Amino acid sequence: MGIFKLKSNYKPTGDQPKAIEQLVKGVKNGDRYQTLLGVTGSGKTFTMANIISQFDMPVLVIAPNKVLAAQLYREYKNFFPENSVNYFVSYYDYYQPEAYMPITDTYIEKESMINEDIDRLRHKATSALLLRKDVIVVASVSCIYNLGVPIEYFGSALHLETGKFITRGDLLRQLVKMQFLRTSGALKRGYFRLRGDVFEISPASGESIFRIELEEQKIGEIALADPVTRKIKEVLNEIVIFPPKHFISSEPKREQAIKEIKKELKERLKFFEEQKMYLEAERLERRTRYDMEMLKTIGYCHGIENYSRHLAGKLAGDPPDTLLAYFPAGKFLTIIDESHIAIPQIRGMYEGDQARKNILVQYGWRLPSAQDNRPLKFTEFEKRVGHVICTSATPADWELKRSSQVVEQIIRPTGLIDPPVEVRAVFDKKTNKTQVDDLMFELKKIVKKKERAIVNVLTKKMAEDFSDFLTKAGFKVRWMHSDTKTLERAEILTNFRKGEFAVLVGVNLLREGLDLPEVTLVAILDADREGFLRSETSLIQTMGRTARNIDGRVILYADNITGSLKRAMNEAERRRKIQLAYNKKYGITPRSIEKQIENLLDLEK
Repeated sequence: MGIFKLKSNYKPTGDQPKAIEQLVKGVKNGDRYQTLLGVTGSGKTFTMANIISQFDMPVLVIAPNKVLAAQLYREYKNFFPENSVNYFVSYYDYYQPEAYMPITDTYIEKESMINEDIDRLRHKATSALLLRKDVIVVASVSCIYNLGVPIEYFGSALHLETGKFITRGDLLRQLVKMQFLRTSGALKRGYFRLRGDVFEISPASGESIFRIELEEQKIGEIALADPVTRKIKEVLNEIVIFPPKHFISSEPKREQAIKEIKKELKERLKFFEEQKMYLEAERLERRTRYDMEMLKTIGYCHGIENYSRHLAGKLAGDPPDTLLAYFPAGKFLTIIDESHIAIPQIRGMYEGDQARKNILVQYGWRLPSAQDNRPLKFTEFEKRVGHVICTSATPADWELKRSSQVVEQIIRPTGLIDPPVEVRAVFDKKTNKTQVDDLMFELKKIVKKKERAIVNVLTKKMAEDFSDFLTKAGFKVRWMHSDTKTLERAEILTNFRKGEFAVLVGVNLLREGLDLPEVTLVAILDADREGFLRSETSLIQTMGRTARNIDGRVILYADNITGSLKRAMNEAERRRKIQLAYNKKYGITPRSIEKQIENLLDLEK
């Protein structure tokens, strides 16, 4: 038995046993890249779970968006309840990056709103990777961004055990050095409270309160307390407390970093003066000296990540330490879910980030070393991952060319075949009816049967306006797009499955991987608008959202059959023929997927 304990009421069926066998063999043979071409509803996640259970190494699962990451997190957590399954995505509810527009001489300061729940889950993931081996981290592309130095993070951790000699003052000073804040009021994540010789510490993971009681200058008792009731849940012999911030460094490292920052500042100021760029020199000196003073005084400053090269002791151009650096080098399995979307995201992050940073450096808002606070280049990402399995119903050329094998998973365990696809006119001249008129007629039938429908439109504004229109017409409807906050997205999908509303309108989020068995209709408006949102891949993925229900069907509203529409419908027909032949051969009666409705994320404190 391996370190991962797979729990499931089902056994692999259909194409799953063959896919598991072939992909496991590929990993054992040392294949660097493999691809699982699995149709929607064929159980790709279950297949991956079975593969994970056969290896004794940590796993990184990369998803192209936060919604899909949350869904995968819940699925893997259900499959591996005894193991450590974690969620790691960007913790910003709102993020406006620092930028400068020279044409209008406009400086935009970094603004952000950090979600405390997601930050807690991020710390839980990194601490788990440093403490145990049976770890699965489900992450977004946030995993390739700078995340401090793992050695410093782990080195700054405080190891306490019963009977260890330590004075009250030493423990207090150590917590402050780790960036914990003292409070006499409410105890929040990253804070500690001191009452006599009893320390109450709320770690970054925020799941429990550490209660440390000192007796005669040594640790008398270590306990875990409930964060709400403060009741003792468990008495421990030892604990490890990690810093509440990922960007942390020891005092000697900070002192050395400040020296290096001073040297770089001096060189940059000399350059600006030679170029007679006095304004740029003045603004850079003012900002940098203020930041150095903050680092020297409290060990932290706003935008500390921009000095990460110096704090980490790296050379110019060296790649940053990201979540991948918390995994054992090259000795972990990487699963890239919906790889046709996720891989282009990973490839494109570096160039976009550098374009913005170059302007900031050029005009004196940041030192040149700020450019090393960046996401990984794609070549750097490839060097840091070991065995990679890409999964997608529509793998792109990159995966197909790089993979040593492409394993197809066309047959669904439930016997379901791809939904029938119908093309209807955007505007019917004979009846003088539009796609909206026709769709409203179909949605009334959906509501009457207490089923669910997804409506895919072209823009965020259209999603909001169309939702308002349907609401006024008496439908229970919600919209969801990229402006919807991370946790709200998970809540919307859960409520959708519960039947609190029947119609979900969206743009691009309602595509890859969403597991919504209650959906019986997918309607794609303006399906003949050739482009990214109506490409062959996008159409196949969107159509697949109704492939988990036996009554599922797809309506494409189009006046012309574009090349993408034709290819998408041909691929759907090819898969239907394979699935029908399999069902006939083995006498299988198709049935809808049944899946328990539960919250996607664990947000209890």
